[in-house]
Parts: sequence; C-alpha cells; structure tokens
Amino acid sequence: MGMQTVATYRHRLGTVEWRDLVGMRPRDGLVECLHPLPWLAASWGLAAMGLWPLAAAASFMLFLTALRLNHEAIHGNLGFTRRTHRIVMHALSAVMLGSNNAVAFNHLRHHRHLGTVEDTEGACGRMTFWQVLREGPRFPLRNHADAWRHGTPALRRRMRIDFALNLAVIAAALITLHPVLLYHVAAMLVAQCLTALFAVWITHHDCAEDDIARTQRSTLVNVATYNMFLHLEHHLYPAVPVRRLGILAHRIADAAPEVAAQERLVFPEVWR
Repeated sequence: MGMQTVATYRHRLGTVEWRDLVGMRPRDGLVECLHPLPWLAASWGLAAMGLWPLAAAASFMLFLTALRLNHEAIHGNLGFTRRTHRIVMHALSAVMLGSNNAVAFNHLRHHRHLGTVEDTEGACGRMTFWQVLREGPRFPLRNHADAWRHGTPALRRRMRIDFALNLAVIAAALITLHPVLLYHVAAMLVAQCLTALFAVWITHHDCAEDDIARTQRSTLVNVATYNMFLHLEHHLYPAVPVRRLGILAHRIADAAPEVAAQERLVFPEVWR
C-alpha cells in the first residue's frame, strides 16, 4: 500500500461501526467453548481405530479450534469474568500441552509492539518459509522463556499451573501407555512445533509495516478455518470476537473499498 492509501485508510477507520459487534453473553462464550470438543472426540476415536491420517486431520482441527478459543480468552471476548477466562486458558493448556498464559503474555505484546524487537510472537512473520519451519521447535520454547523472564510473579504462578497440567497429561500417557493418549501427546507436540507457521507466518509473512496482517475473503475458507484468517480485521479491532470478524470485514470494505482491493490475502485470488 502506498502512503496516500494508508493515510486514507487510517482516516476512514474512524467511520467503521464496530462497537455493536463486541458484546458477548456467557451463553455465547459457552458455545465458543464447544467448538474443540467434536474434533477432540474425532481425533481420539479415529486414533483408537488406527486411522492415523484421519486422526491427524482431526487433531489439526482440534488445535485450530483450541487456538481460536484460547485467542478469545486472551482478549476477554467470551463474555466471562476475567477469572473464568483464565480457567479456560488453563484447561486448554492441558489439552494443547503448553502454557496458554505464556501465549497470552506474548500475544498481547504482539498487538502492542507489532514489528518491533519486543514482538517475540510476530518475529516469525518476518522469516522465509524455510526459516520458519526450522524455527518451529524453538518457537514455543522461546515464547515460554520470554513470558517467564519478563512476566509478573502472578503470570509465573499461572504458568506453573499450566506446566503441572501438562505433566499430568504426559504422565498419564506414559504410565498407562494408552495408544490414544500417547498419540494425543505426540500430535499436540507436533502442533506446537508448527504454531509458528500456521498461527503467525501464514497471516503476517511479506507484510510491510503498513499492511499489518493478511486476511481472507473466501467464505468457504473462512468457514473451514473458523474465521482465523481474518487477521487484519482482528488486529484493527481486537475487541471484536472472531465469530463476528466476517461482518466487520464487510464494514471495512464498505468504508475503504480502495484499500480492501489491495489487501494481502492468506490464500491467493483463485481461492476466493
């Protein structure tokens, strides 16, 4: 985007109606909490039947929907109390095998310091495809270390709870040697190593500072990915729940159509 377009873009953002999209009732949040459950059941059921490729696909969707739910908890977008949002993050830490409280710390810094040296999470967006694949296993370790080092004592206490839940799940798998539990642990560890690619790089790569992030206009792709690729809209209005980002995208396009025409897409035009 050229500087004139960016200036127009910034000016017209003020005309976008978004506050009516923010409100979430607790029952809306409960619906959000249900999204990962069918994929968890599918991944475990398919693993129990030895259908490993299908189980892997279901585990991918489990991780995607868990990322979405965790993302909403990070931004307080579930309509719950602050304490309940943290309980959601703890529960998801047990499922995803990482500290989602550490993820929350780095994700909020990502929003505040996008593209700077303090943006630990977003650093992968400035890498090449092959670099981010190599970075994958280091990415969660680096994020957890940064959160522990720079976070408050309260954050470190919440991280300890997450780690204890992780150890409980891993111990259950190793003690029982149950093939489904062992599969789940392996699948989640692989997913953690691919987070840099699928949760950061794919929505930020090759974006100039003015572009902020990529987005996606294909309704089919957005339904299949639970709106997680509407990332530009999320960065512009993080208080808007992911479930309503499609509505927000149409409003932004109406307010600044010339900018919408130049958006960087997660998938190319042919996928629209």
